[in-house]
Amino acid sequence: MADRDATEVFSEWALRDRDLGMESGHAASVGEMLPIALSRLHGPFSAIDVGCGNGWVCRVLEQTDGCTLAVGVDGSEEMIRKARSRGDGEFHHALLPEWRPERRFSLVHTMEFLYYLRDPLSMLSAIHDDWLEPGGVLVAGVDHYLENEDSLDWSIGLSVHMTTLSEGQWRQGMLDAGFVDVEVRRVGLKEGFVGTLAMFGTKSGSL
Repeated sequence: MADRDATEVFSEWALRDRDLGMESGHAASVGEMLPIALSRLHGPFSAIDVGCGNGWVCRVLEQTDGCTLAVGVDGSEEMIRKARSRGDGEFHHALLPEWRPERRFSLVHTMEFLYYLRDPLSMLSAIHDDWLEPGGVLVAGVDHYLENEDSLDWSIGLSVHMTTLSEGQWRQGMLDAGFVDVEVRRVGLKEGFVGTLAMFGTKSGSL
């Protein structure tokens, strides 16, 4: 079967309330990632969640001290519909990587989005150049990567394209995109799961 568009799959999941399982399944990893990323920022901050799903990370950020704005963007129309129904936040239905925000942010968060792109490393460069303020931080998590052998057949099971990169390739991609203070670590480890690969990087300059 030819690759389906990932946004189609996620819209189907939203209609079946599988977004709730995604939220609970990723909560532990995101719960480790966000404090690390936020520790790199000083003072009030704005944030955008790329591939926001039902908006749950935006709602977490809105409750975080110092957050002045939390925006979400997703290519799935049904996911965005759910996000808008659960709060008053700012959510955009848009296809990525073509879409660009009208402003830049202190923090860009993304979880389980990048590897669905044909060229995720160019998206890292776009985030660095067009999405982040100087001194801003990117935190990105992926569960599908070369060292997570359990994830390597996901693409076949879903008939969706996934770009499989190693930990080293993701790290080099962050560096090539221009990020400094790059850190790559595994978070959310538990029995039977090798962990989410979490990437952190800062854009040079001062906010």
